[in-house]
Amino acid sequence: MKPNILLVEDEGDLGNVVKQYLEISDFAVTWFRNSMQALEYVQNHLDKFHIVLLDVSMPEMDGFTLAQHIVKIRPDMPFLFLTARNERSDKLFGLKIGADDYITKPFDIDELVLRIRNIIKRKFVALEQQGPRNHIERGDVRFYKDSLRLSIGDKHESMLTPREAELLEFLFRHENKVLRREEILVQLWGDNDYFLGRSLDVFVSRLRKHLGKSAFVSIENVYGVGFIFKVQPS
Repeated sequence: MKPNILLVEDEGDLGNVVKQYLEISDFAVTWFRNSMQALEYVQNHLDKFHIVLLDVSMPEMDGFTLAQHIVKIRPDMPFLFLTARNERSDKLFGLKIGADDYITKPFDIDELVLRIRNIIKRKFVALEQQGPRNHIERGDVRFYKDSLRLSIGDKHESMLTPREAELLEFLFRHENKVLRREEILVQLWGDNDYFLGRSLDVFVSRLRKHLGKSAFVSIENVYGVGFIFKVQPS
């Protein structure tokens, strides 16, 4: 699975160049030119991303403020600032918020790619070092919640988002049982509203795509009720 990047950059030419180069460097990129629109989007979709790239100087809401909102939604989200300002106070403030890195414009695009890869790698290694305490194995499926890894057989391995991993662990705890949508939403996320319901559909769709490579594990719809997490004996 390609690492998923959220890019928030109001300069059209620069944003387009960065997006295209990251995509040919094997990243998936969602780009917003407006910080307010980006904030509205991440309130329900932040868990799909592995890292956020933020321009500092933007109208309506600057990158620092947007970063503070993101940290409240998901404290473990890695983010990197892009800025034309080279003031020490700005860098210190960005790092104080929790930025993993800070790169000044104009920058070398290959350097940006390298820094992004290093941040994601550090995050992955840190999770790996925690150890596979929540290792679950069924048939050809191996799931490590602490490191967010899902392996299917010997050839397919994906890195899940925290929300996807949380949902998958819940499904494993209730395998081969019919699960009502409301039950999943309330037990996992404490509410059963429209936006969480839409998010659940997205997470189930992604997990179903990963598990489509398995001969033993699948997620099936139960019309009008919810889902059943089917695990066949190996």
